[in-house]
Amino acid sequence: MRNFLRRTGHGKPVDAVDHPHQRAADTRCPDGAAGHEEGAPGAPPAPGILPEPALRRAAAEFIRLHHAEAGLGDPAPRMARVFAEIADTGTYRHTPDELVFGARLAWRNAARCIGRLYWRSLRVIDRRELTGADDVAAGAAEHLREAVRDGRRIRPLITVFAPDAPGRPGPRIWNEQLIRYAGYERPGGGVTGDPRNVGITALARRLGWPGGPGSPFDVLPLVIQGGNDKPRWFVLPPDAVLEVPIEHPEDARWAALGLRWHAVPAIACMCLEIGGVCYPAAPFNGWYMGTEIGARNLADSDRYDLLPRVAELLGLDTGSDRSLWKDRALVELNRAVLHSFDRAGVTMTDHHTESRRFLTHLGREERKGRTVGADWSWIVPPLSGSATPVFHRTYDTVERHPAYVHHPEALARTRGESGDVLV
Repeated sequence: MRNFLRRTGHGKPVDAVDHPHQRAADTRCPDGAAGHEEGAPGAPPAPGILPEPALRRAAAEFIRLHHAEAGLGDPAPRMARVFAEIADTGTYRHTPDELVFGARLAWRNAARCIGRLYWRSLRVIDRRELTGADDVAAGAAEHLREAVRDGRRIRPLITVFAPDAPGRPGPRIWNEQLIRYAGYERPGGGVTGDPRNVGITALARRLGWPGGPGSPFDVLPLVIQGGNDKPRWFVLPPDAVLEVPIEHPEDARWAALGLRWHAVPAIACMCLEIGGVCYPAAPFNGWYMGTEIGARNLADSDRYDLLPRVAELLGLDTGSDRSLWKDRALVELNRAVLHSFDRAGVTMTDHHTESRRFLTHLGREERKGRTVGADWSWIVPPLSGSATPVFHRTYDTVERHPAYVHHPEALARTRGESGDVLV
C-alpha cells in the first residue's frame, strides 16, 4: 500500500505537510460524492455527521453495493432497518461484514495508491467500542504489533475505532502516521530530525512530552484526542516500533551516517468513510515501497536532505547539476534502503515490481467491468518513472466511496495546530 501522504507529483508538496491535492476526497465526508448530490446544503450538524437525507442516500448506495458484490440478495430488508435506525438515532451501525467490506473497498477506491492489487487481503480489527484516548493509544500500539506479528512479514491491516455520532464525536489521532520522527528546531536555525514534523513535535512538547534524546530519529509520541476531550500524548512501547538500520550493500562507510527508518507505514489521520458514516480514527497500513523512503523521506530537500551527504560520501562532483550527482546519489540511497530491508527480512517492494502489479490490478478490475480511478502524479514513482510501465498511459481520476478521506481540520492537526480544540 503506497503511503497516501507521500507526495503530490514529483515536486514539492502543495502545503507545508506534503499532503495531497485538496480535492473532493480531501474535505469532510462530502454530501456531493458517492450519491450524495442531493444532500442538504451547508455544514453537517456535527463533525463527521451528514444531514439525515444525505446519510440515507449514502447508506442506501453502500448497502446496495455490498449486497451486489457479496451476492447477498435483496438489500431492501437491511436498508429498511438502517433507515429506521437513522430516523431513531441520527446514524447507524455497520455489521462486522459491512465494516470489512467497506474498509477493503476504500482501499480499492484509493486513487493515489499503487498497491491496490492486495485490497482483498486487508485485515480489519474492529475496535468500535473504544472512544477514550488511553484505549485508542493501546489499540494503536497493538495495531503496530499485529502488523508484524509473523516475524517481520508485514500484513495489510486497519484498526477501526468509534465513529462520529450525533452528540458523540469519535476519537482523533493527531499524528499523520502512528510512527513518525520528531523534528526539533535548533536555536540557531535548522532542524534536528524530520522538518516535516516540527509542528506536531512542538505541540507534543507543549502538552508535556519531555522530548527524546535529540537524535535525528526520535520516535514521536502519539497525540490522541478522545471524543470531546483535549489531546494527550502517549509514548509508543519499544516493542511496537520496528526499525531498520540503513546501510549500503557494498560501502561500509554508510554505517557512520546512522540512518534508519521504521518498517510500518501506518496512516493515522484519514477518516474511513463508509456509507456516510465517518470513522475518524482508523489507522491502516500496507508495506513500504522503497522509493517512499529513499527518494522522498530521506532525500527531499525539505525532509532529511541527504543527497549532498551521500554525494560527498561517494566522492561525486557536486559543482554542477550536469554531473548528475543528485541522480547518482539518489540511486545509491534507494539501493541502500532496499538492501537494508531485505537484509532485515522486513517486507518492502520496489517501484518496478509494484508498477507491474498495478497494471495486473487494472486488468483484473477491467475484466470485472470496474473502472479504476488513479492519479497519474501519485501512481508514477518518483525515481526512474519513465522506466516503469505505469508512466506510459493515462488514468481516470474518478473518486468513489467508501473512501479514505482527508478532512481539512485533520490536516491542521498533523501540523500541530489546535484546530477546533484549544490546547
